[in-house]
Amino acid sequence: MSALGKVVRSGVGRRRVQTLVIGLATMMAVAASVLGGSLLVASGAPFDDAFARQHGAHLAVQFDAGKVQAGQLSRSKDTDGVSAVAGPFRTATVTPRSDGASPGWPMTVVGRGDPGRDVDEVALLDGRWPTRSGEIVLSADSSLIPTMGMKVVYPELPGDPTLTVVGVARSVTRTADAWVVPSQMPALTARGSGGYEMLYRFTDASTAARISTGGKAVTQSLPPGAAVGQQSWLTVKKTAEQDTALYVPFLIAFGALGLVMSVLIVGNVVASAVGTATRRIGILKAVGFTPAQVVRAYVGQALIPAAAGTVLGVFAGHLLAVPVLAEAEQAYGTSSLTIAPWVDLAVVAGVLGLVAVTAWAGAWRAGRLRTADALAVGRTASAGRGRWAARLAGRLPLPQSLALGLARPFARPARALAMGTAVLFGAVAVTFTVGMSASLGQVMKAKAHDVADVVVPAPLPDFGPPGTGPEKRRPSPDPAAVTAAVKGSSGTGKYYSAATVRTTVSGLTGTVDVIAFTGDASWGGYTMVSGRWIDKPGEAVVPTPFLAATGTRVGDTVTVNGLAEPVTVRIVGEVLDPRNDGMQVFTDASTLTAAHPDLTEASHHIAVTSGTDVPGYVEALNQDLAPLGATARAGGLDAGGDMVVTLNALAGILTLMLVAVAALGVLNGVLLDTRERVREIGVHKALGMTPRQTIAMVITSVVVTGLAAGALGVPLGVALHGWVLPAMGDSVGLRLPDSVIAVYHGAQLLPLALGGLLIATLGALLPAGWAARTRTATALRTE
Repeated sequence: MSALGKVVRSGVGRRRVQTLVIGLATMMAVAASVLGGSLLVASGAPFDDAFARQHGAHLAVQFDAGKVQAGQLSRSKDTDGVSAVAGPFRTATVTPRSDGASPGWPMTVVGRGDPGRDVDEVALLDGRWPTRSGEIVLSADSSLIPTMGMKVVYPELPGDPTLTVVGVARSVTRTADAWVVPSQMPALTARGSGGYEMLYRFTDASTAARISTGGKAVTQSLPPGAAVGQQSWLTVKKTAEQDTALYVPFLIAFGALGLVMSVLIVGNVVASAVGTATRRIGILKAVGFTPAQVVRAYVGQALIPAAAGTVLGVFAGHLLAVPVLAEAEQAYGTSSLTIAPWVDLAVVAGVLGLVAVTAWAGAWRAGRLRTADALAVGRTASAGRGRWAARLAGRLPLPQSLALGLARPFARPARALAMGTAVLFGAVAVTFTVGMSASLGQVMKAKAHDVADVVVPAPLPDFGPPGTGPEKRRPSPDPAAVTAAVKGSSGTGKYYSAATVRTTVSGLTGTVDVIAFTGDASWGGYTMVSGRWIDKPGEAVVPTPFLAATGTRVGDTVTVNGLAEPVTVRIVGEVLDPRNDGMQVFTDASTLTAAHPDLTEASHHIAVTSGTDVPGYVEALNQDLAPLGATARAGGLDAGGDMVVTLNALAGILTLMLVAVAALGVLNGVLLDTRERVREIGVHKALGMTPRQTIAMVITSVVVTGLAAGALGVPLGVALHGWVLPAMGDSVGLRLPDSVIAVYHGAQLLPLALGGLLIATLGALLPAGWAARTRTATALRTE
């Protein structure tokens, strides 16, 4: 081993605490960066690959067949900005039943002679494309579970058409729930219904504004009202990516905190090592080391633990990514998603490069020191530095040991600033994590939409196994009978019921849940983002993703299909609701009366009167409900979610790592300080300072630093929360109201501010114990 290598190895072994601090700080930064970068890539990779491979449609437009002819639609291919088209295809919204099961959910069926090629090439996952009437291909995203050879019946159409499933396919831009040959469409289209679908690719479809401009261009020459709905590829992309994209903003925040803390800690450790080893540097130069070799020695002492931390960070990042990436594996039938190797390489190169540059900047002073000056310089602080603080602290009505500790940061202001910065980032992370957990709790409350004291859950849909006849299925409880039992029960206060009806909306594939209320549900826990709650028939409130997908806003009207007749409602409010990808419509049950919906799948929500015993009320109500086949239980609906658990767990792990790094940064600074002052501590002990007083002096030396860092870290953590949470909501298409963002209260801020003091105290405990155990004679002999 070369002389330089021996010096590097000796420095790493001698400075074990500093080595641990650098390694842990680097591991934290690398783990968060690998995880964040990987999710950023993985969130878009499956969709982008499939969209390019299948020539996905930039815009799918639904037209009313009663207002426009197929020939008129075909001429839209000559519109400026249109690069390719597919269609027109006949469409119908129908409600199927599979193999004797109860009626299913509405679905959009498209008549298409082949899977296509230039626009929206439908990918066959199993089976084949239909070649004659009586055959159907189901989308893998269909509400029906696709099984080869399954019989699909449409009992609401004349002749009860029965189709056989011959294939399973997927459209990357979700242009249909099922496909049949064009000759099959007349049998699936009720009189006076049906439409056309046109699929467009534009020369430039990179933004929502450009797609909107293209949509206006292709419909400009058509009769007013001919276009009844449209769907942008950007909306589908956002929906496909939202599970993993949700994590990216907060991981970027933690990654940035980790990187900045790593740079600061590495710079502080190297600068401290140079400052406390000035005489050693002089000896190295005296025995023949060049300035460049001295600099490389200190850079090497930083890079070795940083490299070890990088390896552990990459491993931790991969480990933490497993549960998150698992949520995206089935989005497009992909195999298990993995972290791209180039992400690892980019993070490793970036972090080690930052460490090397930072260490070089800190070690540059060592290379410039003259040999004679370095040999002559001691390692104690300047005798005059911080005297004003010592005099001021001496006038305070405090024990002398505490006064000495309070004045100490001013003797080494640069070191105190470095420790304070580490504590600051730890306080920021704790404040942010506490706020994020509270905000996610508010989101989950909004998701549950239920503050009722008692709830009678809706029966689960019974589709039955293949071949099960309707007579073998248990009937749903009669909602009217349940309502009568609830109203007649002693202790019932406010009450409403909610039934879910599956419908479709023109221009969108898949189902939209219409939640129909009987009674006033405004007290039920629905969190409004904008507008107001419904107060009369014909009005509706919808979640933010519904507005984005349909291109509507509060005040517009939408038409829901799939019932006995179309129902048009006016949107009067925007509600926070992440369920079913936000594809829901909340309205009064009387709005749907003319469409004759099936409202038997109803849940009932009750607020008992003041002073009523909830368990006793539930027991009494269940006696009346038992003959009806219904059961009441206390509390609202379950508001849990795996994603929230994962987010909280990740945030907790990363926060603990940041706090540990911050505490170790304090430990490193206090340890260097106590070693420099070991002779001074010996003098204090010789004059009568007890071990307890020594511990109090050392811990008090970080009190000012911890309090200042905590007081500054809390508002910075609140500001970080105010930036990250809206970005997380935007990544999944949700606008978060103030009730979700403003979760910090005065009673919480003081304990959070004291968190900086706690972190600083934890970091100072070990050096304080070491100083207290040092024998007086040993300390006095130390130079």
